Amino acid sequence: MKLVILEAESLGEDMVFTPFHRFGEVVIYPATTADQMPERVEDADVIVANKVPICEKTIGQAKNLKLVCLTATGINNLDGEYLKKTGIAAYNVAGYSTNGVAQHTFALLFYVLEKLNYYDHYVKSGEYARGKCFSHFGQSFCELDGKTWGIIGLGAIGRRVAEIATVFGCHVICYSASGGKYDSPYEQVEFDELLRRSDFLSIHAPLNAHTENLMTADVFEKMKRSAVLINVARGPIVNEEDLYHALTEGKIAGAALDVLSKEPMDPENPLLKIQDSNKLIITPHIAWAARETRFRVVDEVVKNIQRFQAGDGTNRVY
Repeated sequence: MKLVILEAESLGEDMVFTPFHRFGEVVIYPATTADQMPERVEDADVIVANKVPICEKTIGQAKNLKLVCLTATGINNLDGEYLKKTGIAAYNVAGYSTNGVAQHTFALLFYVLEKLNYYDHYVKSGEYARGKCFSHFGQSFCELDGKTWGIIGLGAIGRRVAEIATVFGCHVICYSASGGKYDSPYEQVEFDELLRRSDFLSIHAPLNAHTENLMTADVFEKMKRSAVLINVARGPIVNEEDLYHALTEGKIAGAALDVLSKEPMDPENPLLKIQDSNKLIITPHIAWAARETRFRVVDEVVKNIQRFQAGDGTNRVY
C-alpha cells in the first residue's frame, strides 16, 4: 500500500518514521495545506494527518484511499458524514498524552502562581546579589494545600490532574459541560458553583457545541478575583477578547494557556498585549510535546493501521 504522511513536522524534527515502512511505500511531507492535499493524496491508500481538513474537497479525488489516521485525539478536522458515506475509515489516538498534558498543566500553574518570572529576573538582574536578606518577598503567592481546584472535563487527563491536585492537598470539584454524570470520587457541581468556588480552574474538555465559547465575560465575572484559569484543551473554549479584559481589569488573577483559537497565534490576538508574565503565560501548544509523548503517538498510529488491517475497531472514530 502507499502511505502518505502529510504533516511530519507537527511531530517534531527528531521523529523517526521508519516503523511505517513495514506497510509499503511511504511518502513524507513536512507540512501540507488544504490546497495541496488533492494532488498529494490522489493515489494514497492511507494518509496520516494532524490538523489539515479531511473532507470531500481535500480527499475527494483520492481513488484508493481506505484509511485516515490522525496523530491527535481531536477529530474536529474530520468531515464524518463524508467519511461514512464513502466508507473511508478514520482512527485517532487516545490516551497517549495524559501524563504529559497533566504535567504541563502544573508547570503552567506554578509559573503564574509562584511568580517565577519575577523571581528569576530578580536573581539574574543582580538584585539578589546586591541584597542584604537571604530571602525576598517582592511578590506573594500561596500554597495549593487547602485550595479548591475546579475541573471542566473529567476524562483521562482531567482525572490525572485531579489525582495530582489531591496529592497537593486540593479539594477537587468538577463540571460536565454536556450534563453527563461522572463516576468518580470527586464532587460534581453545576457551572456557577464551579466558578464561585474554584481557586484554580483547569479545562480538559473537548471542543464541541457544549464547550465552544464557554468562558466569556459573564463567566469571568463569577470567578474569584484571586482565581487562575488554565486551558490545555482547545483554544475556542475561551473567548480571548473577554479573557484579555478579565485579566487587565482584575476580574481574575491570572491565566495560563497552551491552546489558542488560532494556531499559530494571530498577531492581532489581544492577549499579546499582556506582557506581564505574573498575570499570563502562553505556551505554543506544547503540553503534548514531551519526547515520550510524541513517539507514543507514532507507535499508536502504527498500531491503528494494524488494527484496521485486522478489522479491529479500537480507536476507530468513523
